[in-house]
Amino acid sequence: MEKYKNGKHPNNKLKICVSGAAETGHCGLDAFEKGKALGREIVRHNAILITGATTGFPFWVATGAKEENGISIGFSPASTEEEHLEFYRLPLEHMDVIIYTGFGYSGRNLILTRSSDAVIIGCGRIGTINEFTVAFEDGKPIGILEGDWETDEVINHIIKASNRINDKVIFDSDPKALVERVVEKVMIEKASRGRVYRNGDGIGVADPDNLIK
Repeated sequence: MEKYKNGKHPNNKLKICVSGAAETGHCGLDAFEKGKALGREIVRHNAILITGATTGFPFWVATGAKEENGISIGFSPASTEEEHLEFYRLPLEHMDVIIYTGFGYSGRNLILTRSSDAVIIGCGRIGTINEFTVAFEDGKPIGILEGDWETDEVINHIIKASNRINDKVIFDSDPKALVERVVEKVMIEKASRGRVYRNGDGIGVADPDNLIK
């Protein structure tokens, strides 16, 4: 068994989920380059990319991550590779690992956000908004990428209408700056709170000095 110091393991990497639209006709001209830039910056910050193993904006982010020789993990709504390809018509490219959840889109969304240390939102549709609200409710650090789309404006409206104070949502139009700010937020939280666990009553904080693995 290995003693965890300050609730951390030296080999652990941050896991950053990027959520965005599979169909990108409404996303504008800068979505492709901004998506790839996000993927590159996530890898440059020594983090693992998590996506919904889909087309469109998340695929572009995965493309950028692989250009930097990063690790890319996809969570599929399908239960098998055959279903992933033939029923959902989703890609296999640019994924190091695909986890076949078998829970459809809404169940997949919950698992992929819960499996990540932070969530970054790009150009999206209703599924992206679903992933944002799950991360928001869970209190995760969230980055909102601004661009030639309306998703950031919709999310800003949701936050204002939620009647809930939240200092973990970061807006920025620069992929590099956004990733830096999100990673900084995650590291500050990890350093101040130790390892976080979830129980039936909500969120609890474990004493890192007593964590034995």
